[in-house]
Amino acid sequence: MADAIDVIDDAEHSRFLYVEDGQEAQLAYRAEDGRLVLTHTEVPDALGGRGIAGRFVAAAVARAADRGETLAPWCPYTRRWLERHPDEAAAVDIDWREPDDEEVSP
Repeated sequence: MADAIDVIDDAEHSRFLYVEDGQEAQLAYRAEDGRLVLTHTEVPDALGGRGIAGRFVAAAVARAADRGETLAPWCPYTRRWLERHPDEAAAVDIDWREPDDEEVSP
């Protein structure tokens, strides 16, 4: 079933997106100054347990590698995923610094 998960880079809304039966899962990001800042992962319970969030992070890695962006995993889930998948993480530069309060504010 996991192979049927098609992640869309919805750049207009700054998110990676998966939709099924009216349910939306997403990984929100900010693209700025050659960086792809991963800010928040959200998967509804109805879509949980299928590896969707991990697919989002893999899509972010692929995008960053393709565009020469540095990943900044501010979302705790994305940080853990990258730490647990060092082979995938090695494909891109990663800024492991924690965001400060000013960076997180809108």
